[in-house]
Order: sequence, then structure tokens, then C-alpha cells
Amino acid sequence: MSSYRRDLVSRATRNEFRSLATDMTVRLVSEAWQNHNFAPVPEDELAYDDTSVRRVTFESYAAGVDWSDYSQVSRALLVFEDFIRFYRQSGWEGTWLEEVTVKLERDGLGVDERGRISWIRRPVIARNLENLTDPSGILAELERVASSIGDDPAAAIGSAKQLIEATAKTVLRERGIVIDANAKVPALVKQAQKALHLDVSSATPGPDGTDAVKKILGGVSSIAVGVAELRNRGYGTGHGQASVPSNLGVRHAQLAANAALTWCQLMLDTLADPAAPWRKATAVASEAGNAVAVPTVSN
Repeated sequence: MSSYRRDLVSRATRNEFRSLATDMTVRLVSEAWQNHNFAPVPEDELAYDDTSVRRVTFESYAAGVDWSDYSQVSRALLVFEDFIRFYRQSGWEGTWLEEVTVKLERDGLGVDERGRISWIRRPVIARNLENLTDPSGILAELERVASSIGDDPAAAIGSAKQLIEATAKTVLRERGIVIDANAKVPALVKQAQKALHLDVSSATPGPDGTDAVKKILGGVSSIAVGVAELRNRGYGTGHGQASVPSNLGVRHAQLAANAALTWCQLMLDTLADPAAPWRKATAVASEAGNAVAVPTVSN
């Protein structure tokens, strides 16, 4: 797992469920994982030692999960639900459910009366950060949005605006374009989209050049600018306020966060796409620059 990605389910929570495996059979532990399409890592690759074969079996599957990947974590949570269901049906007493619940809640997850696990605070994550020169600026803002979205809407809105700004600057840096230190978000958004041929004025072949896609791109650009305007009107952190904005709620934070992530993900996906129009345009320009005139020879 890449070091720049954070685990969506903590080691503490995984350890708690690994402990539950102690009172299950090896077959049940294996089937719980296999039922949700997980496979164990080879024994010689498992960096875990324990006297319990059941806990080792659990860890052999858990070690193969990318705990920073939302889709894999969603399947792993189904495994955990099966563990809870087994314990309840077996009539186990004690504090095991309380311990499990506390650990899950620290990760932003909750358990209902049926033993179903769901997100209380859905993680704010982004794809295609792997090949960036330095994704730390984007990651810092993702973390700030995620940590504040549930209980500090103003901070979440401020961080959503900063996420857009960080992404735009990252795109420009990756494209080798000089960043104006004084540029505001609307200008950065426009410049970043232009750098990836995602502006409405770009003449590109295929679906990217259609009126439909250009309408969407224009709307996405407006979304990004709208987040910045919401923050600048005093509803987000970044400027001191004489009075705290009233009627600001979690839904406004969710709106800003989702809007920012939509724009940022479009930028990151396009930057990473090997078939994106901006790559073709760059290749053509490079070939034209490297072209050497061949002199004609007269007889």
C-alpha cells in the first residue's frame, strides 16, 4: 500500500476483529473472507506470527486488503458484519460488541441493531494520486475536509475551497506551467482546465469536443468557483468574522465538499488518463518542435 494513502479502517479496529476470530473455527474465518471475494496472502509473505492458527488465518486475508481503497474496505466490512452475526447467533456474552463498536466509531463507522456496519462520516478520498510529483497538498486538504465535515461546517467549506486551489496548482505544476502566486481560485480553475483541454474553448475530437460535454465542463467550472465564493462570503474559515454565520449546517458542508471533490476528481482523472486530449496535443506540439526541415536537392 502506498504511503501517501491513509487507512480507512484503523489497525486497532482490524485487531479487534482478529481477536474475535479466536473463538471461531478456521473454516468459518476463511469462509467469511472468501464469501466476499478475498484471498489470503502466501504464508511466506505474511509478516505476522501468533500461536493461534485462527488469528493467523484472519491476518492472512486482512494483509491482502488495501485498507485505503474504498471498494475493498466496503467488502471487508461485510466480513466484519459476518463476524458480528456469528457472535450474536452463538449467544456470546461479555463486552465484545462494545469494544468493536467503540473502535468502529473512532473510524467514523457505526453498527446498527442488526449488526450492519455503515459510515457515520463517509471518508473523503480521491483517485489517481499515485503518479503525482507531490500529492501532499491535496492530501492535507482532503484530511481537513474529512475531519471537519461532521461538526465544523465552516472549516469544511474553507478546506473545500483550499482543496480546489491545491488541486489546480498541482495540475499546473505537473504540466510545467508557472503558477501565479497572486492568482485567485476562479483564475486557477480556468487555467488548470485549459492546461488539460477541459475548457469550453478547446477544440478536441471525440466526446470531449461535443456540446454536451462542454456544457458539463462549464457547469463543473462554475461549481468550483461557487465553492470559493461561498467561503469568501463568510461561510467558510479563512477570514475572521465579526459575527458567526447563522443557519450554517452539515448539509452545506456536504454540498461544498462534494462539489469540490467532483471538480478535483475530474482534474486528477484527466491528468492521469493516457488517452486524454491534452496528451495528444502535447505530443503533436512536441513532434512539431522536433521536426527537422529536409532540404530539397535539385538535379
